[in-house]
Amino acid sequence: MFLVAGGRGRIARAAVARLLAGGHRVRVASRRPSEVDFEGVEVFEGDLSKADGWRRAFDGVDGALLYADPAGIQSVVDSASSRLVLISALGAGGAADDDPIERMHLAAEAAVRASGLPWTFLRAGGLATNTLQWASSIRAEGVVRAPFRHAHAALVHEADVAEIAVRALTTGEHDGKARDLTGPASLTQEQQVAAIAEAIGADVRFEEITPGEYRRTLSQWGDGGLVDTLLGHLRAADGVPQPIAPDFQEITGREPASYARWAADHAADFRDEGTPPAAV
Repeated sequence: MFLVAGGRGRIARAAVARLLAGGHRVRVASRRPSEVDFEGVEVFEGDLSKADGWRRAFDGVDGALLYADPAGIQSVVDSASSRLVLISALGAGGAADDDPIERMHLAAEAAVRASGLPWTFLRAGGLATNTLQWASSIRAEGVVRAPFRHAHAALVHEADVAEIAVRALTTGEHDGKARDLTGPASLTQEQQVAAIAEAIGADVRFEEITPGEYRRTLSQWGDGGLVDTLLGHLRAADGVPQPIAPDFQEITGREPASYARWAADHAADFRDEGTPPAAV
């Protein structure tokens, strides 16, 4: 039996599908359990930002996949009695004092490490799913509005993160290790938009706006400090290719999925409802 937190998230869903395909029993924890639509899983109402009820969620569990939300993580860890696999961030290994995102992931890692339980940290680079924030403007107008068109990222497919997560949960081969996960290539935002356009068979233009204008878009993700950090990451990556982590290929023997592959897998998310699906 394996517990997967954040059951509606993309990584969690991919991990659940892999675990079920492998014949494992799965318990899914979600803030909104009525929205978990997997068949053949136990569903538990659980929120990593709250401390209530986790001991019952861990009952009979051989391993758990968690997200790095430090709010309530200590109570979650205190309830656990088996292997923990934590989705973290690439920068957590050398977290900067002025980076709230890296500090958040470092705090969650510290709580898991101190538990005394077997653990694995999956330090993902930029998640390709973050670009789903462009979907509404692509569907409505065929445009992406953002600053720093030449800002790079080596975006990783959620299915690749889930694959390593399931290996870590079910085999123990990665106990006590932090695995860095990225995509196979560093692409600019403009190149990412071009990949989406190719995947959906439609013209999509990149419209560069100022960082100040973009703040309004980013404000949906958090407070001013978080927005400053996200803008700082884009500015630092402007014209700067990002490093490619070798871990996925070393573990699996193959390259991680490209961003173009991810865009093709998610074409329906970006395609206008009236547009017929492209041939595969």
